[in-house]
Parts: sequence; structure tokens; C-alpha cells
Amino acid sequence: MKKLAIAVVLSLAASGGYAKDMSVMRFGVDPTYAPFESKAPDGKLVGFDIDIGNAICEKLKAKCVWVENSFDGIIPALKARKFDGILSSMSVTDKRQEQIAFSDKINNVPPRLVAKKGSAVLPTVESLKGKRVGMEQGSTQETYAKTYWEPKGVIITTYQNQDLVYQDLVAGRLDAALQSSVQAELGFLKTASGHDYAFAGSALHDPKTLGVGAAIGLRKEDNDLRQQINKALAEMLKDGTYQRISKKYFSFDIYN
Repeated sequence: MKKLAIAVVLSLAASGGYAKDMSVMRFGVDPTYAPFESKAPDGKLVGFDIDIGNAICEKLKAKCVWVENSFDGIIPALKARKFDGILSSMSVTDKRQEQIAFSDKINNVPPRLVAKKGSAVLPTVESLKGKRVGMEQGSTQETYAKTYWEPKGVIITTYQNQDLVYQDLVAGRLDAALQSSVQAELGFLKTASGHDYAFAGSALHDPKTLGVGAAIGLRKEDNDLRQQINKALAEMLKDGTYQRISKKYFSFDIYN
């Protein structure tokens, strides 16, 4: 009988049916990507993703705990069980899906290049060859740039967080920066630091490297948790919670 009980437990764990205690939900976040996630002057975490996570926890009747982690190490930290899910503007890509699972979509925002106003820079190899472009380490923008631009002579520089990208752009150490279009507009271009900068060219689309929208990253074995989160997201879309949170930060649809 004892052997049978052990076999059942192992079977449930292997199949993802071994339910997680939902009383506490720990989300990993890199708070350097306003308006999705950043720190207020008092040190409090704020932003669209933070509000979405707190709403999910409310639906699940769980206590939300936020764990800060650099973005380039956030997948290994998830797999090491430092937290239960990644809620930090993470795009869903085939490469990432080899390592982790994802919830249903949270938003779908394409990246754009930012450069100084009046610059002739465009998001093409011909325009960027020999120029310095910055982006966050571990981002889909890095994957895109290193796949299509770097082999053709574009100088790619990566940073531990998005704030450092903008610091070097303003200091003149970069010719352009590549990041989420929404993050660039609200987190930089509409700030005093970004006054002299603007979007350069149109948005980029490449499902292979840039993915098909952002979602919550989860361990592959946590199927029950993924189903619970998806249920909460569906309820939020149906009852208007998602839309209310979105309108707090954006004047346009970031879901579709």
C-alpha cells in the first residue's frame, strides 16, 4: 500500500497534477521597464504588469509576493524555484518555450527603434551598419538584433536593465535603442530625458525572434498553476478588470 501511495504521488508530480498551494503567489520581475514595471520614488513596485499580477492574485485569493531579478537571469531563477512565475513583459518565443511554459497572452506590443530627433537612422541593416544600438540583456530585441543586425556590421551593446540603455543613449554612447514601443513612448520619450528623441522608422515584426505577445512565464511542470492563472485572466477580460487596468496606463489597445 505504501509503495502504491508513493507511486501515485510521483505520477501526479510528473503529470503536473500535483497542485501548488495557491495561498501565496510569487512573481519574478525586473522593475526597470516603465510603464509595465518600475519603482515609485518610495520604492513601491508600480506598473501595468504589477497591477495585472495583483489582480490575478485577488482572483485566486492568494497573497502576491514580488521578487526582483535581473531580466537576463530571470528564466534560470524561475527554474530554480525562486518564484512561481515571471511577470515582467516577457515575450513568448519558440526558444523560450523550449525552457518554460507560458500563460495565455497578457499583451502584444511590437518593438521600435529610438534615436535622436532629426537622425536619419532607420531599423535596417543598411542604415545601422557601423552604428551602436543598445538594448536589454536577455530580451527578444537582443535576439532579433544579434540574429539580423550584428552579423551585418551593426554594433550591438546589451545592458543589465533598460535604464542603463537610456543613460548611454542620452550620453551619446549609443546611436539608437531598441525596446518595446509602449515602453519607449511612455517610459522615455514622454519624459524630460527623452525630449530630444523620437521613434526611428516603423515597428518590427518577426515571430521567430520577437515572439507573438507577452505572457507569464511558468515552469513546464506547473500545469495546474497555469490553468488557474489562465482562468483568472479570462475572468479579468470578461468582467472588465483587464480593460480598467489597461486604461490606467494606455490610451490604446495593447491586447490586440
